[in-house]
Amino acid sequence: MNTTTDVTTDARADARAAQIADEAGERRFNELLASESRVEPSDWMPEGYRKTLIRQISQHGHSEIIGMQPESNWIARAPSLKRKAILMAKVQDEAGHGLYLYSAAQTLGVDRETMFDQLITGKAKYSSIFNYTTPTWADMGSIGWLVDGAAICNQVPLCRVSYGPYGRAMVRICKEESFHQRQGFEILLELMRGTDAQKEMAQESVNRWYAPALMMFGPPDEDSPNSKQSMAWNIKRFSNDDLRQRFVDMLVPQAEILGVTLPDAALRWNEERGHYDFGDLDWSEFHEVLAGRGPANTIRVSRRREAHENGAWVREAARAYADAQAESRRGLVA
Repeated sequence: MNTTTDVTTDARADARAAQIADEAGERRFNELLASESRVEPSDWMPEGYRKTLIRQISQHGHSEIIGMQPESNWIARAPSLKRKAILMAKVQDEAGHGLYLYSAAQTLGVDRETMFDQLITGKAKYSSIFNYTTPTWADMGSIGWLVDGAAICNQVPLCRVSYGPYGRAMVRICKEESFHQRQGFEILLELMRGTDAQKEMAQESVNRWYAPALMMFGPPDEDSPNSKQSMAWNIKRFSNDDLRQRFVDMLVPQAEILGVTLPDAALRWNEERGHYDFGDLDWSEFHEVLAGRGPANTIRVSRRREAHENGAWVREAARAYADAQAESRRGLVA
């Protein structure tokens, strides 16, 4: 009996079986995309699809967690008990969003500790918008109206993303983000109905947040090499520039209601296009902030790292309790 030959034959048979399974899985995957159906964790998927989703979902989760910091800074300084309670609820919502998204990413095979490590060591990116400071109360309004408004434009299409756990998480997240946007609008509206100093504070805040909010959709389409593949996989539904245009078209009538001026001299209605034209953005600033050289990059990551380290005893206690419960169950079974 030739053992070597038998082993080689078995290896070839296994490789052929794996190839057949992959081909069948790929056909099924393409059928799901073509029919606008959902890919679930147990389904076959290309490795590039899996990696793209892990990167996008984890970065989205990081953005929600880091995004708690600029607003939590104002909880103790909110101008009334009502404002304090609303802001606390919003920050808690964002923590929940991060947990939903981390859970969705875990279904793709990445563990939560790895994602946390990537964030606190600076290996993972998060939305550049959260690296700007919040020196005035009006910033709570601008973040809600502009930042959460941009998030809604970007995230509502994600409710139809091809990966099931991500799409289902986004349904709830978008409902809550819509409330956050209205809350920010209401803060600015109240300020614009107030004293001259309050109006000036609101306008100054809008001036600072307008351009960074437009950059939240990512670089121009010609500088976004991954967008085409993400759109082919039904991960992304609209291009960066399309989403940015939708956002500007939404902002203009809302700004008129608020009584604020959008800081863009090129902003005007284009009858031929049926959209508002708007000016060029300073993409060098975007890339500087994304590279870690923004106004608050170092502060945001260091505070997240400190919170993670301070919470180590909680995680250890939770693991010890889970181990004890598992041991107790094993004892009962035995």
